[in-house]
Amino acid sequence: MNSYRIPEIAKKYIEHDMIMKHTELPSFPEYRTRLLYAFLNKHSSLSGHSELYTLVTSLVQVGLDTHDTVSITNDSKEQKAARSRQLKVLAGDYYSSRFYYLLSHAGHIDLVGILSGAICEANRLKMNLYLKMKQLKLTADEYMRQTIQIKTQLFLSFANLLEDGVSAIWPDILNLFTRCELLIQEIGRSEISQQFRDSWGFWHVLQWCTKEEKKVLQQEEPDPTKLRSIWLKYKVTAQLYDMLDSCLRELQEKLQYLDPEKFGKELLSIGEPIRHYLNSPGATQEI
Repeated sequence: MNSYRIPEIAKKYIEHDMIMKHTELPSFPEYRTRLLYAFLNKHSSLSGHSELYTLVTSLVQVGLDTHDTVSITNDSKEQKAARSRQLKVLAGDYYSSRFYYLLSHAGHIDLVGILSGAICEANRLKMNLYLKMKQLKLTADEYMRQTIQIKTQLFLSFANLLEDGVSAIWPDILNLFTRCELLIQEIGRSEISQQFRDSWGFWHVLQWCTKEEKKVLQQEEPDPTKLRSIWLKYKVTAQLYDMLDSCLRELQEKLQYLDPEKFGKELLSIGEPIRHYLNSPGATQEI
């Protein structure tokens, strides 16, 4: 398959009427999905299955991400919020179950085992990260590194399936694209005061802030004005833009030297939205 159409195919599994009506879903893992599809298409024997393999991996990732949005407590007395929480749990299970069905129906049982192992590892890493968060034993750098590690587990599981020509570069390229993706998400979170909790900005500020500022951060519902003032003081958004700019430069440098040249250009085109994002008016003012 040469035409990339994974998001369109995934919609019929993701956009279930009841789920869409009562709850919000996480973003589709576009960069990682396009990247996996491109690498699988370079495989002499797997290219015929690139669409199926990429589709099921994206569905599992959406399932895991949906479960991540479920609140830890279930003390909401509002019917709408309670229904949304329940549907997120069910939706995550539903999306994950699709990969079992699609792969078994197509006779690719081996990949079921490979992805199942990756799911277990992602959940193990996630629990370790949550424990450090709860204990407040986490730096901003550790948060970034461990979150990327969690987000790449499903996709890294294909490393042993790729051919020698591209398998060596797969982990580095995947890591850089995922880092860019995460930084864009963190920039969005840094601009919305309600989403500060456990963000990169939270851990960054926690490392350097005063005792009084730390008290503000640890409040259940901190004053948005005070919180914004702290974010500006420690230049959270500006630093995230700088990190994204550096990450994109490193990515572009690696891709320019790929052999064959055509594949490098293909991967560079996947990163074009990141470049456009950095060239937007808001980004140029922050950097």
